[in-house]
Amino acid sequence: MTLVEELEKTAPPMLWYEQVTALDWFEAAVVLILGFVLSRLVSRKVGSFTSEPLGKQSSMLLQRGLFYLGILATLALALHQLNFSLTVLLGAAGLLTVALGFASQTSASNIISGLFLLGERPFSVGDIVQIGGTTGEVLSIDLLSINLRTFDNIFVRIPNETVIKTEVRTLSRFPIRRYDLQVGVAYKEDIERVREVLLGIADKNPLCLEEPAPLIIFQGFGDSSVNLQFSIWATKENYLELRNTVAATVKSRFDEEGIEIPFPHRTLYAGLATGPLPVHVTKSAAGPDAR
Repeated sequence: MTLVEELEKTAPPMLWYEQVTALDWFEAAVVLILGFVLSRLVSRKVGSFTSEPLGKQSSMLLQRGLFYLGILATLALALHQLNFSLTVLLGAAGLLTVALGFASQTSASNIISGLFLLGERPFSVGDIVQIGGTTGEVLSIDLLSINLRTFDNIFVRIPNETVIKTEVRTLSRFPIRRYDLQVGVAYKEDIERVREVLLGIADKNPLCLEEPAPLIIFQGFGDSSVNLQFSIWATKENYLELRNTVAATVKSRFDEEGIEIPFPHRTLYAGLATGPLPVHVTKSAAGPDAR
């Protein structure tokens, strides 16, 4: 055995990064850049092609999944180009996954809840939903949370676990919605005449649908009024405009027709059979010092 062979045998092994040349670093950088660009382009193209047949929600999830898968494949190719052992990386990833599983139980619960939401699909991207006290448009549905934009343009992030445990109202799921306006009229008014006026308002409003027909429901006798419910239907696109305009129209038409919308009244009862409360007016003698 020569001296060179003996030195090579007894020398400590070189680390993996000591064996990488400048050309290998350059090629790995090129792989990372090209992989990122290609992953972005492919995911966007697939998202544009699948948005109509699959829907916005499924298309968005597919687009993100392809992008992240492309990034992982790019990292694996870049590490392989640097002569890094992928077996060591996979082992470290397994240990890291176990550690993160114990440390992030809340995240795991949100992921499981997100899978239930994706399977059940109570709402989709673009729907108007009410979750607890928050109402807004669904921007995205992720594995950990859903993102909303409220009507005053505020971004709200709600964890999936909260969505699963809370009552969710999807306001834009069906093509039409009903608006219920509570109306109180004085006891002296003719209910049939009030009914005709309300139906005339619905008939002249272009936003109000003819089918289903408007409804006027008797709600009961209140303390100071006869309570009615005026129910009219509109498309979900015209619902807010109808809601904002019909109340003002009812008020103006009632004023024109002389229909009274009463305020609360109070009656004093003296104990006799509905007799009026007696009032006596006395006149005192005015002296020289009286004021």
